[in-house]
Parts: sequence; C-alpha cells; structure tokens
Amino acid sequence: MAKVAGILGKKVGMTQLFDSKGDVRPATVLQAGPCVVTQHKSQTKDGYDSAQIGLVEFVKESRLTQPMRGHLAKNNVPPVKFIREVPIEADGDAAVKAGDRVLVEIFEGERFVDIVGVSKGKGFQGVVKRHHFGGGPKSHGSMFQITGSIGSSAFPSRVFKGMRMSGHMGNERVTVRNLRILGVQRDDNLLVVEGSVPGPNGGYLVIMKAKKVPRERRGFAGAATVDPLKAAKRAAKKG
Repeated sequence: MAKVAGILGKKVGMTQLFDSKGDVRPATVLQAGPCVVTQHKSQTKDGYDSAQIGLVEFVKESRLTQPMRGHLAKNNVPPVKFIREVPIEADGDAAVKAGDRVLVEIFEGERFVDIVGVSKGKGFQGVVKRHHFGGGPKSHGSMFQITGSIGSSAFPSRVFKGMRMSGHMGNERVTVRNLRILGVQRDDNLLVVEGSVPGPNGGYLVIMKAKKVPRERRGFAGAATVDPLKAAKRAAKKG
C-alpha cells in the first residue's frame, strides 16, 4: 500500500454519536476510498513529489476522454473519473508507484484530518442571506431585504472594491481543518469524523492527514489535571 498522506472519497451523510460521557456529537460519515495511484510525480522529472490518485468506482471507459484513457492505460490502471494529487509521506517516496492501492487504513492511529470539498451552490442571493445583513424595518412599505444606498457622494464618487453586495453564493472550494476522527471501518471503507463537511451528500472530497494538529485543551482530561498557573498562585499565597 502506498504511503501517501491523503485519500479521495464521498460524503455519505450526517448522524449523531454518543461518547462515553453521554454527550451527543455531530458526526459525518465519509466513504474514503478505495483509491489507486495513477501516477507518481518525482522531484527529478516533475519538480515536486506527489502521488496522483483516483477514486475507484464504476465508470464506463467510454465516458472518459481519449487522453485520459491513454494516461490510465499507460500504467494499467482501471477507469477512474475523480483524480487529485496528494502529498507523499517523508519515508514513502520510494514505495509509491502506479497501481498501488490507497485504503482508509492510512488514518488508523491519526486523530485529525483536513477535508477539502466544494460547498453547496446557492445561486444568486441577496445581502441578508449572503452576508447576514440585518435588513431594514419589516413594516408595510419597507423593502427590508435590499442593500440600501452604497454611493459615496461627491467623493470619491465610486464604489469601493470588496463592497458586500448581492451575488453568487456557494459552489466554492472550501477546506475544513482539524476534524476529529471518531471511527475507521476498514471493511466498508468508511471514515467517521466529528463536525460538518462541505458539499452535498454524494459530493467528492479530498481527505488528508492534518498538517497542524491542535493541542489538547488544558484540563481536558478532567479534574485530575493540574493547572500550573493556578497551582503557582496557590503556592504563592501559602508562602
């Protein structure tokens, strides 16, 4: 199995899970893989190191373009539609080659993941929904959801760039970092993470190992954890 730092998948849906304390946690179920390495990009040939992987799912070869068919046939790889590049782990450069499998078990032992997806498209929306404007009075005769005046009078006699206005909302590339892993099911290629994931159910995702793992909060382990700041203050009072 290739030593890469990420995998491709799909969003299955959201659910709820209860932890050992009885607290409810929002969870998202992801289909993570199986994937196959379609190309190994090296520093000497391409100028950087990465692995191009594709999500293995049923797709007719006739639905692929001719260049893509040739690219996959060159390395004897099955037809794949969703292809992305993921980093290679430091000790896995020599172990990555075209045709290797990438499975969800690469996240075993990991605590957090970064997920990249495309947010839901909302179409053309006004400022109340797009930018959370409060709006005007809702009494009769008031158009409370319009933007209002944006003119700048005689000076500077123009609209500044970046003005929050009505426009296209959603359908953007979104990265959510440090989602906690709640479970890994190798048999069904499922990954359960805490929190929400961008995109609709069935949307494609890029799931990678977290780049900057957050530190656990002080006192997270319970009452037995000693806060050094409070302990120092108590010692100063006793002295």
